[in-house]
Amino acid sequence: MTRVAAQPSLVEQVCSRLSAMAQRAQVANDGWLPPERQLAEQLNVSRTVIREATKRLELQGVLDVRHGVGIRFVDRPYVPIRGALELLLPEVDERLRQLAEARITIEPQVARLAAGRATAKHRRALHAAQRRLAAAVETSPAIEADLEFHRVLAQAAGNRILELVLESLGELGRASRQATLASTGVARALEHHAAILDAVERRQGEEAHDLMLAHVQASAADLARSFSPQSRSRT
Repeated sequence: MTRVAAQPSLVEQVCSRLSAMAQRAQVANDGWLPPERQLAEQLNVSRTVIREATKRLELQGVLDVRHGVGIRFVDRPYVPIRGALELLLPEVDERLRQLAEARITIEPQVARLAAGRATAKHRRALHAAQRRLAAAVETSPAIEADLEFHRVLAQAAGNRILELVLESLGELGRASRQATLASTGVARALEHHAAILDAVERRQGEEAHDLMLAHVQASAADLARSFSPQSRSRT
């Protein structure tokens, strides 16, 4: 017996059309979509359907719905994962501990792949992140530069799933680095990044893997010390 594939619902169809419209709008007008009423007229559906579709796309990290302002394409598919992590792991310390374990598992392989796939554009972006980290005199810009280095490596790895997984951990990464960079400074991060970047530029995948493993293990150890009672008693 041949099974007939279920047809997408009206809301699902509108979600697909809105997503395509939003991506086109990203090029034309910085991602802003027409008002809700106009969207309903263009797509020949009710405003209720438009609201349901935009709500779904907002939860999926595709749209940013600002009441009284407009609807904008944002392309943040990691948002649902981040929200799920906060629900499943409400205790911050435990979230950060598991983040450290995840980084140890994932990021060395990312570095290995990046060494074989990084383009000249990726290498320039990695050097730029290094310069920003070296120039940072406050913790906040140092954190952003550190995150950018790891983000570009994930892009250079050429695996969209790995990139999205790491991007979904971005907010946790900020909290983790707040706990570590504030106490250790940027010198060691710069040194580790430089060694990893050198291996990537020489396309030495195993070396990049091992250097990244040492880097994230050191970060995990720093994070664990920041959780210790002795460390907290000094803060």
